[in-house]
Amino acid sequence: MKAIILFAHGARNPDWAQPILAIRAAMLARRPGVRVEAAFLEFILPQLPETIDTLVAEGCRDIAIVPMFMAQTGHTKRDLPALLDAARERHADLVIRVATPIGEAVSVVAAIADYALAEGA
Repeated sequence: MKAIILFAHGARNPDWAQPILAIRAAMLARRPGVRVEAAFLEFILPQLPETIDTLVAEGCRDIAIVPMFMAQTGHTKRDLPALLDAARERHADLVIRVATPIGEAVSVVAAIADYALAEGA
């Protein structure tokens, strides 16, 4: 079984998670059969390790992590690899793939540019 995790930073204000959860809902509306979860680095639950562990316990063996960050940062360069190394130690048969942070994805940059241009028109 496969799953996608939208991995975001998190904030002390729980309302900060709403855009991430809205993206998850939009994904599920487009593909109802896909398994999509949101996970956070800090402050908001669930955090990434527990989300991975839950998915594995439910039979997921192939997980794609989509970093909901605008660019490569210390969190995507240091924190995320450390969390994934620990997950791989806990779950030897787990395949984890990491996508480009959303802010560096060509299609996302184009969508943001289109939005900004439309708002400025």
